[in-house]
Amino acid sequence: MTRTVLHGGQIFDGGGGPIARGDLVIEDGRIADVGVGLDGDEHVDVSGCTLLPGLFDCHVHVTMSGIDLLQALQKPFSYQFYEAARNLAATLDCGITTVRDAGGADLGVQRAVEDGLIDGPRMRIAITILSQTAGHGDPWFPSGVVLDAPHPGQPSGVVDGPEEMRKRVREIIRAGANVIKVCTSGGVLSLGDSPMHAHFRPDELAVLVAEATAAGLPVMAHAQATDGIKAAIRAGIRSIEHGVYLDDEAIAMMLDAGTWLVPTLSAPASVIEAAKNGVQLPDGVLAKAEAVVEAHNASFAAAVAAGVKVAMGTDSGVGPHGSNLGELALMAAGGMTPADVLVASTRSAAELLGVQGECGTLTPGKRADVVVVAGDPFDFASLKGNIRAVYSGGRRVRG
Repeated sequence: MTRTVLHGGQIFDGGGGPIARGDLVIEDGRIADVGVGLDGDEHVDVSGCTLLPGLFDCHVHVTMSGIDLLQALQKPFSYQFYEAARNLAATLDCGITTVRDAGGADLGVQRAVEDGLIDGPRMRIAITILSQTAGHGDPWFPSGVVLDAPHPGQPSGVVDGPEEMRKRVREIIRAGANVIKVCTSGGVLSLGDSPMHAHFRPDELAVLVAEATAAGLPVMAHAQATDGIKAAIRAGIRSIEHGVYLDDEAIAMMLDAGTWLVPTLSAPASVIEAAKNGVQLPDGVLAKAEAVVEAHNASFAAAVAAGVKVAMGTDSGVGPHGSNLGELALMAAGGMTPADVLVASTRSAAELLGVQGECGTLTPGKRADVVVVAGDPFDFASLKGNIRAVYSGGRRVRG
């Protein structure tokens, strides 16, 4: 078996320790050794570069390519899957070797990546976004038009009441989900709700979590409203997505329960940027995006200062795929040290997704997901341009 040595560079192993000089050996798709002066059959000179673990994005929508509703309505149904292939490739260009799709991608997209039919990061998939009627995922418009196209790989997401919730979660599990996604508050892009209002009642969330737990699956919650965040935490949901309106009590609850925060600081900025670029948004969406930015940043800073567990996520699909690494600079601006930002994008993200035994750190025995970065790996503004190579499972997929 061929031993490939990446030699002459430095290593950030993802464990939170300092960057140190070292070589890394890849054999049979795994990291065989990490150290100094290592030998092998093939040598790749990475002098002047730092090796990082493959990065994660824990909140993407790969079948979504922007928020221009009129443009989306003019595309044939199957077009989204071809866009997904392009979007996954753009994500891999960022050194992101694992993603969690938060709604849209079905089992076919995931398997196409696994089987090598298309190029992209490994995927964990939610498939369907669960929403109450008049919630963040309700596709009803005041005209009476319902923009919902469930298909054999994606059950409908609108659900009301505990028993309907029970059946729908089971249908999503049957469709192949790795995680269950629920909206416990309104949101920015949805037309008829507010990011400050909680959605679903405790009995509905209890059934959802019970069914997910029975299947061995975690639950992620789109949760922007303070009360919606707290409801998700009380229900035992694993991660809060967005977390726009955190207060001191919510942060304390997250610390007590060990709940994760996936901040997606890029998301409202992407909505505002789209409007500046001429995208016609539904009434009220731009105003909501502008209203949440300050609270979102303040909530994130407070959560970081308190020690809440953070994993990187962008909501890409709302913004352009391939711009994912812009989130890192926003996390650093919110109070995380550069090293902690990279840990949140590697080891911590792997822990959230339950794959820490396979990837997330540059540790012997783990999958050889490696990003080779020239220059300063903490220069997040230049990070994408400084990527010289990306390895996924020991195979060089970029560079």
